[in-house]
Amino acid sequence: MASASYVETQSRPAAFWGLLAAGGLFLLAAFAAFLHFEHSGHVVTGMDNQIVWGIPHVFAVFLIVAASGVLNVASIGSVFGKPMYKARAPLSGLLALAMMAGGLAVLAADLGRPDRLIVAMTHFNFKSIFALNMMFYSGFFAIVAAYLVTMMDRSLNGYSKIVGFLAFFWRLALTTATGSIFGFLIARTAYGSALMAPMFIIYSFAYGLAAFLIVQGSMYAWNGLQLDARILARMKNLLAVFVGAALYFTAVMHLTSLYFAKQDAYERFLLLDGGIYTTAFWLGQVAVGGILPLALIFAPGATQTRVIAASVLVVLGGLAQMFVTIVGGQAFPLEMFPGYAVSSTFQDGIVNSYSPVLGEFALGFGGIALAFLITVVAVRVLRFLPQDDFAALKAED
Repeated sequence: MASASYVETQSRPAAFWGLLAAGGLFLLAAFAAFLHFEHSGHVVTGMDNQIVWGIPHVFAVFLIVAASGVLNVASIGSVFGKPMYKARAPLSGLLALAMMAGGLAVLAADLGRPDRLIVAMTHFNFKSIFALNMMFYSGFFAIVAAYLVTMMDRSLNGYSKIVGFLAFFWRLALTTATGSIFGFLIARTAYGSALMAPMFIIYSFAYGLAAFLIVQGSMYAWNGLQLDARILARMKNLLAVFVGAALYFTAVMHLTSLYFAKQDAYERFLLLDGGIYTTAFWLGQVAVGGILPLALIFAPGATQTRVIAASVLVVLGGLAQMFVTIVGGQAFPLEMFPGYAVSSTFQDGIVNSYSPVLGEFALGFGGIALAFLITVVAVRVLRFLPQDDFAALKAED
């Protein structure tokens, strides 16, 4: 198999500094929101004792899940030996690190007391899924960084497949642990399901590949290049498979819940009577994030622009899915005593309200801005633009 090669992006100083300034503004807004919440407390946000994970967690978990999924491109190339994906493996690894950094930054900023992270890093409760996730996040950075080095340093290329296998299994474990955060929360009617872990894995595949296609398309457009039709066809078809699988797992999840009588109230809430959550599910997650991207992908004469548009819709649908899962799952009344009616003066049995403030969105977009800035700087100073080996690609055909 011929080795992949990479080239530098074109030098456009004015545009480069413009991108840095745009990303910096969002990052500055996020920092201002963080300082405001740190000083005043979370009472100034839309979150309360009922909904403790809000919009910042929607962005954070999306970025973490997508960071795991975007590494799938590198795994297909290095682990499964596909030349077309191998050429894109370094860019895949870079995006994985950048998006993970952005997601964890939002989580840290939303803690209220980020200094308490020292406790989480020095005292472990091995029965806590949150403590296990801390280990998976740290390991992810170390393994993917090593993976990038073996791919980009020719003298270490021989270790790339070994480290690639480790990265492949590690990211599966990481996404399983992320999905298990919700799967292990049996007190919430919306959660407590073994399907959460595999569902989050397939979500990560779809969201990660969509993010990769957006960045790759932007890099090609920046350099005045056109992606080869064969490569475009393969990657869009793979995205369609992942999006279709995500819709399938979503359907299975809710059909399974409808089978159990105790889940009827929640399913009715989410699918019919949930207001903004019902709209976000059907219009955002299902239509925008699933059906419309598939229609764009399979429409005759698919172009790079259309595939990028489909990818953007998948990302928007992913954010809607996280909103429905995280916020909608908390909005439904907590079942304190199963089988009994609870009545008190503390909002028992009613749907919890949530009105996010502007600063929460600033934190979320700040995580995306951090990932964006890391990517922009990295592709500027290092060679991450894939240069396809068409001879190897033809041989693979």
